[in-house]
Amino acid sequence: ETLDLCEIWRLVVRAEQKRKRRVKGVTERNRGRENFWAWKSHLSHPVADLVLRNGVIYTSDDSLPFAESMAVANGRVLRVGNHSFVKELEGYGTQILDLGGKVVVPGFIDSHVHFIAGGLQMKQVELRGVSKKEEFIRRIKDAAQSSKQGSWILGGGWNNDLWEGGDLPAASWIDDITPNNPVWLSRVDGHMGLANSVALKLVGITSLTDDPMGGIIVRAANGEPTGVLIDSARALITSLIPEDSVDDRREALLRASSLALTRGVTTVVDMGRYYPGFSAELSWDDFSEVYQWANSMSKMKIRVCLFFSMDTRFRLVDLISKVGHTLSEWIYIGGVKAFADGSLGSNSALLYEPYVDEPDNYGLQVSEPEALLNMTLESDLNGLQVAIHAIGDKANDLILDLYSTVASTNGMRDRRFRIEHAQQLAAGTPGRFGRQRVLASMQPDQLLDDADSTGKKLGKDRADTESYLFQSLLNNNALVAFGSDWPVVDINPLSGIKTAMKRTPPTWESAWIPSECISLDDAIKA
Repeated sequence: ETLDLCEIWRLVVRAEQKRKRRVKGVTERNRGRENFWAWKSHLSHPVADLVLRNGVIYTSDDSLPFAESMAVANGRVLRVGNHSFVKELEGYGTQILDLGGKVVVPGFIDSHVHFIAGGLQMKQVELRGVSKKEEFIRRIKDAAQSSKQGSWILGGGWNNDLWEGGDLPAASWIDDITPNNPVWLSRVDGHMGLANSVALKLVGITSLTDDPMGGIIVRAANGEPTGVLIDSARALITSLIPEDSVDDRREALLRASSLALTRGVTTVVDMGRYYPGFSAELSWDDFSEVYQWANSMSKMKIRVCLFFSMDTRFRLVDLISKVGHTLSEWIYIGGVKAFADGSLGSNSALLYEPYVDEPDNYGLQVSEPEALLNMTLESDLNGLQVAIHAIGDKANDLILDLYSTVASTNGMRDRRFRIEHAQQLAAGTPGRFGRQRVLASMQPDQLLDDADSTGKKLGKDRADTESYLFQSLLNNNALVAFGSDWPVVDINPLSGIKTAMKRTPPTWESAWIPSECISLDDAIKA
């Protein structure tokens, strides 16, 4: 404490001089200076916990796109570069991992998931990929046989577009095998579901029940409900399903986090369990009872950015004013979400022209336009990031109009408005995304299921000019962020990258709209 570093080093040098002979041609002064700076340099560099070398390390930084080595300490990247540059940080206890030429990329960000809902669905009846009515019925029968009388049977992931004929399911399919249990089975897109007759009777849905605002009760020719409910009509059933316990939801978070990590996902943007007609409290309950618990108990495994219903915007503003956006290194408070329309799979995406298979149907506008504008104005004025779900071509243009009005009213700033899905875009719309700097939050793997059905719903011309326009958006300098919308499709960024590059559905031999295929570099960045 009484000697500075220079004095200490002089003592070391003098002791060394007594023990060793001087190297010819090197003066005592120069040798001391050389050793001092080497020692000081060593002290100034942290020692890496882990060094990766002999790899292809993708940085996404245009100034150094690739590197061969990387050093890590305390969960942070220290250096990325060539072997000799990174080797300086090796020391006692450093783990060296030779990659043998393998590729390393930064942890993926899934820009749109329903995280706890997905974790819960992992324990329910799995119907994703089922392509036959008989298999659909068999899985429900198996679940009924292992369920207590009176308990709800829940499941999800069915996609009628995979079945021969594409007909919607009906309560009559499963009534005989579920006489003692109410059943609710969500479609893969999360905008439609099937209830059995026990559930319909339990909530009082009959031929006399009116369609709710922003929803449809599908009916047979005689006016009786078939059991299929679309968008906000689903809440007629889901409002009576017993809420999952806190322990179940906490386990769902841990289950979902583990799955995400196995797929290379280290951050997700969680849009919560809020859907049209559903309670906005579900996402807040998950925040207070699940996420804050996991954070306080050091059980968070991946980073999350949380969005809440726009209906609760002032509550979110109050929270941010007290704790800020960043609760911890794991939890970030993002913004608010609303809905403009439904989904293409449920024939409820809002379109300029009607559905080919339903000539009188243009889709659903699930939010009242003036109310949505006023909520967005207030949210933006209070500094909240806004994300609005829009799938149909008309819905996307309506939201771009709305965002333009809000920006001109509230003034220019880095607000990063988002449109979730941006699936069907009319001519000229990709350019509007670029000019307005609106972020297109898209899910490449969803086109694998939609490729066959979109042409049937919209006609070949609209399907082949409007659908999943990745390259057109990039050509117009739009911001594009990729995700999965899990549990709509699997949380799997490597699959999403391949799909964005190839656009080849499982039964196809060539790409769907080849001009919209994007590069590996753009896909990884998205």
